Amino acid sequence: MKCGLEIHVQLETDSKLFCDCHTNYQDAPANSNICYVCLNQPGAKPYPPNEDAMNSAIRIALMLGCKIAENETYFMRKHYDYPDLPSGYQRTSIPIGYEGNLNGVRIREVHIEEDPGQYKPDLGVVDFNRSGIPLIEIVTEPDMTSPEEARNFLRELIRVLEYSGSARGEGTMRADVNISLEGGKRAEIKNINSIRGAYKALKYEVIRQKNLIRRGVEIKQETRAFLESQMITVPMRLKEEADDYRYIPDPDLPPMLAEEAQIEDIREKMPEPPHIKAERFIAEYGIEEEYAKVMTSELALADAFEEIARQIDPSFAALWMRDELKRVLNYNKMSFEQSRISTEDIVELLEMINDKKVTPKAAKKIIEKMPKNKDSPAKIAEQMGLVGVSDKESVLKAVNQAIEENPQAVSDYHEGKKGAMNFLIGQVMRLTRGKADPGETSKFLREALAK
Repeated sequence: MKCGLEIHVQLETDSKLFCDCHTNYQDAPANSNICYVCLNQPGAKPYPPNEDAMNSAIRIALMLGCKIAENETYFMRKHYDYPDLPSGYQRTSIPIGYEGNLNGVRIREVHIEEDPGQYKPDLGVVDFNRSGIPLIEIVTEPDMTSPEEARNFLRELIRVLEYSGSARGEGTMRADVNISLEGGKRAEIKNINSIRGAYKALKYEVIRQKNLIRRGVEIKQETRAFLESQMITVPMRLKEEADDYRYIPDPDLPPMLAEEAQIEDIREKMPEPPHIKAERFIAEYGIEEEYAKVMTSELALADAFEEIARQIDPSFAALWMRDELKRVLNYNKMSFEQSRISTEDIVELLEMINDKKVTPKAAKKIIEKMPKNKDSPAKIAEQMGLVGVSDKESVLKAVNQAIEENPQAVSDYHEGKKGAMNFLIGQVMRLTRGKADPGETSKFLREALAK
């Protein structure tokens, strides 16, 4: 299988690409964020391209390792007939960035274009609020060889776009997926709206094309649609070539040139891309790749880890942030930034564990209370009665009580049943209100049970 992607994502701007209409198309009443320009009324001329959108396109291209076009760039008119396109053509730039790379997948080009309106065939209506919103299109080479590779690439790409602060993310993503098998003709699957959808469409298309090849049926070069409700692809039309769109330079828009000083200013101010940051975390902090990927899953979390790693052992911090902090964030369905947990609070909690002011088990209970909580970890621990670690005498007393009260578990332990020890440790932790050290508890239990 060979697969290439064309990914369209809206850019985060206040106004449209060629006019001053607002871009909050989802919140506004239908056909309210429109003007003569984005409806392409007779005599209406586009404004100069939105400067924020053009800078955002350069920023994303740089974060994807692209070279920036040295010569003048300009907009083309891409002609096709559809109800959501009042002009009969879509303005799309020639490549702004080219020859990039993201985790081994080559980026052929990055360019910018205007979004069409939203056509609802079942109702026969069009909402033009979206018409003219700036889009970035990222085109890859056919370097992916499985649906899983394509899914992983899209996940990594969305992370880069989120880091850039310039794109609206997966919620506005539309991907066209090109796939061919055994050197045959390719099918293009249009307008897939999610990473999951792209994965499912590819899985279906691999099976469909393999079955055709097995029966000796020639695979047509065609455009297909993905029916998300059924997770299948269906024919739309024979595949268009570039000539079918009758591209011409747009005579109403001047050519543009990205100057070296402008590019360097964007490069200097843009955040470090997540895939580059993950590689640096592995080298600089000595943490495992899996940990580095989690630490860089969002920019705020990555920044927090770096600040914490200056004060706490990086491996210890990464372990707790990957396992316990992410567990709590996922359970609450929130990002690290939304949780309002400060780096100072995480440092305080980890120091409490290191100083044996709380046990690891108690710390897990404390961290569950930390999201959107103004109280410090120490205060939370005090409120929950979790401060302090039981002394040896108290733990031994709890061990003897747990053995005495649970003869069946003791019998199971002697019969070699693995769960019996965990059960007894749990009983000791209950009796000590989580203040016993699990490692010491296990040691004391084994010694007592060996008598």
